[in-house]
Amino acid sequence: MESKAKKFKLGYLIFGALGLILIISTYFMSMWWVALQSHQYPKSMYPKGIRILFKYNGVYNGCEGVREREELAMDAGADCLIEMNKINHFIGMYPIVQGVNDVDELGNHVPYPVYAGDKIPPEEIPTALKVLDKIMRNSHYFFILFGLLGILFLVVQRKKLSWAAVLVALAPIYFLVIYIYYLYWYGHNLGLHGGGAFSGIKPFMPTVLGEGKVAQFTTESYPDIGFFIGIVGMILLLLAISFKSKYLKLTK
Repeated sequence: MESKAKKFKLGYLIFGALGLILIISTYFMSMWWVALQSHQYPKSMYPKGIRILFKYNGVYNGCEGVREREELAMDAGADCLIEMNKINHFIGMYPIVQGVNDVDELGNHVPYPVYAGDKIPPEEIPTALKVLDKIMRNSHYFFILFGLLGILFLVVQRKKLSWAAVLVALAPIYFLVIYIYYLYWYGHNLGLHGGGAFSGIKPFMPTVLGEGKVAQFTTESYPDIGFFIGIVGMILLLLAISFKSKYLKLTK
């Protein structure tokens, strides 16, 4: 009985620690990527299309190897995040909230989303986007909390504390829920500069997973390495909960 209890204890400590490490590491990784493909963006210039990366703390340029056209090599147009915002502009979509990646000309973080090209006054930025900006900018505090909860779950051996581990394990699900909600929000709020009706684009749900079509663009949306690692971390933490539960039953 004692030997079995030790195995369950060792199992929950190992799985719990590994799961916690994997979940925390995803803060520094890309969780999801979106790309637009079109004949006006040839593969020679944009091998992966107009591609952007979503992390917990912001949205980033996902283009690589844009070097064929000399005038683009030194121009901001080589940044796919800027290119994506330009495309969104023409259908009345608000520019992408960039979180900590959104800085002014001096490299300082700004207290509200500043959008390239659209110059939206702070008072006219929709509340939903200000909330998203705050979530991204403060996401590191959530991960500090995750770390503390994970340590609590591992260190306090005489209490189950499943709730603490579950809150940490669900980190990739939190990301996915916010990601889907804001895709819906962007696709149903085409009110920038009077909306996108002039271009024949009606409110729509952007593609969450797989390929879709918007105007002349083919859209791609897929999980990135961070999301997969987060799912592995979630599974390990859930296993740790099960092992700890069995350990506690044997040591009552």
